Amino acid sequence: MTLTVVGSINIDHVIRLPQFPRPGETLTGSDYRIVPGGKGANQAVAAARAGAATRFIACVGDDALAQSLIDGFAADGIDTGAIDRMTGINTGVALIQVNDEGENTIALAAGANGRLTPEQLNRHSEGLNCEQLLLQLEIPLDTNIAAAGQAKARGARVVLNPAPAQTLPDALLSLVDLITPNETEAERLTGVAVNDDAGAATAARLLHDKGIATVIITLGARGVWLSEQGRGRLISGFKVKAVDTTAAGDTFNGALLAALQQRQPLEQAVRFAQAAAALSVTRPGAQTSVPYRAEIKTLLESR
Repeated sequence: MTLTVVGSINIDHVIRLPQFPRPGETLTGSDYRIVPGGKGANQAVAAARAGAATRFIACVGDDALAQSLIDGFAADGIDTGAIDRMTGINTGVALIQVNDEGENTIALAAGANGRLTPEQLNRHSEGLNCEQLLLQLEIPLDTNIAAAGQAKARGARVVLNPAPAQTLPDALLSLVDLITPNETEAERLTGVAVNDDAGAATAARLLHDKGIATVIITLGARGVWLSEQGRGRLISGFKVKAVDTTAAGDTFNGALLAALQQRQPLEQAVRFAQAAAALSVTRPGAQTSVPYRAEIKTLLESR
């Protein structure tokens, strides 16, 4: 089973702070780092490290770091043939602050990610002949709709991680087979506050009503709400000490699709993805925190 990820690539600038600054406040931070990131890239790396045969369709800029990013993806075993370098623009950038509780705030500049248009996508349309397609929302919305439509027409399972949170048209949602919002994203899509199991069940039902067969709402430390065809249940997560939650959701999504590629039953695949995400939050950074398949299996076997 092949997986194609269509999405963003960013250069992350990360700084640790005791707490997030208020407007007009200057705080002294520590541990400043420049690391690879971007939701599409994070998810592609997570899938590949978890054992998935992964193809990545994306754009970088013509800055000095662009080629090293592509080389890094290739080192993880990702098919990079559909990552294009765009002239006259920088690779996307994320400015990330991490507080002492491991929470983060993120500011994005799209850069070359904005050049991943439907026309650019069509240059690599053969990559949409896949068994699973994974999408996020850091590229133009029209591109996601085009990718979902082409992959769906070829029989792919279309998976959408609707992050960062935004309102989405039925033109996209109607093409989705599996959706993976967090609480904030689920509320943005449905208008239902996901504060408890009842809220999660209601939000999931409304997403089912859009034609989405499988809904997985990630609930942080509580676990995930898994709903298939209107039947939902809570799957508890792993208890770990969080150092940095950056890319935890991306790690979950990539590992989930890797497990599904390996023909794991859905609930077992969710547990595999939860273990991967739990490991990621114990480490700093985005792709630097993503675990490998052997590490995930070790955690699962220890519980």
